[in-house]
Amino acid sequence: MPRNLNAERDNPCLKEQELSFKCLNKNNFDRDKCEVYFVNYNNCKEFWNKIRADRRAQGIVPYLPPVEERADIKADYMKSKPKL
Repeated sequence: MPRNLNAERDNPCLKEQELSFKCLNKNNFDRDKCEVYFVNYNNCKEFWNKIRADRRAQGIVPYLPPVEERADIKADYMKSKPKL
């Protein structure tokens, strides 16, 4: 399946999405067996939607950070995240 050249730029959760699809294919579309992949994908979407909203509120354009900045943004978040 060829990737759309803009897919990664437009979807910061592309890897998580592809892993969930792969799991579904491998498990005959049994959603229960892929729950962990769906949770991971949803967490990813929530995170980047919050980043997008924060950047929009601050007037930072583009609202979704460029691909090359995303790893640093995630790393900063993980450092500041409270430990459970």
